[in-house]
Amino acid sequence: MKDRYGRSIDYLRISLTDRCNLRCRYCMPDGADFLPHSEILRYEEILRLARAAIDLGIHNFKVTGGEPLVRRGAVEFVEQLKQLPGCGQVTLTTNGVLLEELALPLARAGVDGINVSIDALDPARYAAITGYDVLDKVLRGVQASLAAGIRTKLNCVLLASAEPEIVPLAELAGRWPVDVRFIELMPIGEGSAGGGLPPQRARALLLERWPNLHPVNERRGNGPAHYEASEGLKGRIGWIDAVSHRFCEQCNRLRLTSTGELKPCLCYDASVDLRALLRAGAPDDALRAAIAQAVEHKPAHHCFDQYEEITEHRRMAQIGG
Repeated sequence: MKDRYGRSIDYLRISLTDRCNLRCRYCMPDGADFLPHSEILRYEEILRLARAAIDLGIHNFKVTGGEPLVRRGAVEFVEQLKQLPGCGQVTLTTNGVLLEELALPLARAGVDGINVSIDALDPARYAAITGYDVLDKVLRGVQASLAAGIRTKLNCVLLASAEPEIVPLAELAGRWPVDVRFIELMPIGEGSAGGGLPPQRARALLLERWPNLHPVNERRGNGPAHYEASEGLKGRIGWIDAVSHRFCEQCNRLRLTSTGELKPCLCYDASVDLRALLRAGAPDDALRAAIAQAVEHKPAHHCFDQYEEITEHRRMAQIGG
């Protein structure tokens, strides 16, 4: 499906919940208010929307949260989504806390890939960022994912306070066959207060450790990351730098919040209320028309570099990671 700028929209990020079992200070600090379950889309509602999206040419899905694995039945949902006729890839983003127990069930459900968020390897710094001392459990979850044969990536948000963690985290791509991706702090929710580390600084640190780090023209997922390689690494180093390296001309995604809002762009509060249509008994063609409407209103680019123009002010967990 093409938008009005000629971009192919074939990727939908689906948030299962606004809840999480960590309290990362740039995302969901203590005191967050959670939505009642009645406001969250039921699995059968999400699957119906996914079928409508597939009819329109959206074939690849990312399951997110909050933390998607805290929602009961998440693994079964992945399996049902993957089994939809016309479904392409189904991947999942998690903080890894529950992954040690669920990696093998997710593999059996057919998940195509898992991204694990991990912002530090120093236990004290990890606990300071996330609010919990569970780093060892998360690392065991990464190993369980690899052992289950799942393509596994690690995501690290670039925080100024965690600058000493950049090289140790990247070294995991030398120890394990994983891609390590560094994500620029988004000026959304708690991230609007700043505290990010510039990607240029992070890359300079990596070049000191791997002088032969160089860009590679590889597509290693459905998202916007660009990658670099080194002879000293088994995996790749990825960069998702939406603010300093705008990639809107290649944007191929929509976001479905856990409450059924379909967002064309993370930067703006504009959305299409699909939950209202679902619960009013709308037919499938009305759902397809509403999804097409969201694609039609997808803006040319974000405005993260002009903070006063940003109209989305919710936390990332409320929107969908």
